[in-house]
Amino acid sequence: MAAAEAVKTEPTDEDVLRAQLYRLLALYLQAPPKQAELDLAAQLAGDDSPLGQAISTVARIAAKCEETTTTQEYNDLFVGMGRGELLPYASYYLTGFLNEKPLAKLRGDMTELGIKRQEGIKEPEDHAGALCEMMAGLIEGDFGDGGLEGQKEFFNKHLSAWIRHFFTDLENAKSSVFYAALGTVGKAFMEIEEAAFQMS
Repeated sequence: MAAAEAVKTEPTDEDVLRAQLYRLLALYLQAPPKQAELDLAAQLAGDDSPLGQAISTVARIAAKCEETTTTQEYNDLFVGMGRGELLPYASYYLTGFLNEKPLAKLRGDMTELGIKRQEGIKEPEDHAGALCEMMAGLIEGDFGDGGLEGQKEFFNKHLSAWIRHFFTDLENAKSSVFYAALGTVGKAFMEIEEAAFQMS
């Protein structure tokens, strides 16, 4: 819920698709996919653009995956024995440590926007999946008025400096198969978002 009352901007068809893609990334980054979620990914269809081709690749791989396989992949990537192959947090990518200034700044902005941490979630809020979820909410007008300026400001402050590096690492991680394809989707999408925000 928004921190202050505002006139909510109705999302365009393009914004709806953007929000859906952010939510898709959030879904698979925040937890290992259940079989139903893999079946959902297998139904995705892309076009001939780099992003569309990456989405089609995710669909092809998801159609061959089983829940146990992707759960193991997720654990190898993000959990591991003590830690996984990747640490998907803004603080880590920007400072080399967890729970640093980027997280404190994010929490301040979350308070201003009226974004509350979900109960039962133990991950710090600067997790890549949580940030994708927040971007979807900003686009849909759940936080603020849903306008482009608010999205641009949040993206530039909390994602642009590191998120493409994370998706590139995910794409190239040795434990990655399904998640390598997801990394390609994330990287291509973030490139589009960065270019669009620069032009706005």
